[in-house]
Amino acid sequence: MPEGPEIRRAADSLEAAIKDKPLTDVWFAFPHLHSFAPTLVGECVERIETRGKALLTHFSNGMTMYSHNQLYGVWRVVEAGEVTETNRVLRVRLAAKDKAILLYSASDIEILTADELAVHPFLQRVGPDVLDMSLTVEQVKSRLLSPRFCRRQFSGLLLDQAFLAGLGNYLRVEILWHAALAPQHKAIDLNEDQLDTLAQALLDIPRLSYQTRGRVDENHHHGALFRFNVFHRAGQVCERCGGIIEKSTLSSRPFYGCPGCQK
Repeated sequence: MPEGPEIRRAADSLEAAIKDKPLTDVWFAFPHLHSFAPTLVGECVERIETRGKALLTHFSNGMTMYSHNQLYGVWRVVEAGEVTETNRVLRVRLAAKDKAILLYSASDIEILTADELAVHPFLQRVGPDVLDMSLTVEQVKSRLLSPRFCRRQFSGLLLDQAFLAGLGNYLRVEILWHAALAPQHKAIDLNEDQLDTLAQALLDIPRLSYQTRGRVDENHHHGALFRFNVFHRAGQVCERCGGIIEKSTLSSRPFYGCPGCQK
């Protein structure tokens, strides 16, 4: 399943295709959205915001399209007027003069005013997105220590989108290894240094994944690249302590960790 970094990169591709270009064609599959199509022609997409697995497409007239891919939804970028061959069902088409972005198979799509967006049930439930660059370490630390989250084991907390949106399983695994913490730990039991290290990792690891995952640094001098230290490395040697990485199941998801240094 894609996690926050993959979703943000997908949003970047959509923005690159359509942002700030007057829309020449807008089409929605669902009847309750039909009336919005003509009002959006001539408007521009100003930005596409991610909140976990939800995308918020903000238009220049102040309206926002909320969409959630759930299990089957997928976005595609095509040339304007291109006819694609697919078994998927088209739900949304936003076209400019040269490019179009298409949403297939998703069923959770709404057009909202700013006031409606502010009280949207899903957005009310999820926490701040880890790839929101305005989110600070101090804010993350405050959430860790809040009464709502401080007594939750990290194995479940780091998968809960109400805590921080955009985290998922591979990020959970790598963040806890980086912070040298066992998944059974809780924020209330940590000392100040451990809290600082974890709060920093909760931002640094997803952001490094977003910025560099899949890239190859052939010159080896452009700074750190994201790589898996423990995820899918069961039976291999931990590069930090020399222990053997183990695989288990926590919160119904596979977990990888080093019992030697994650105590």
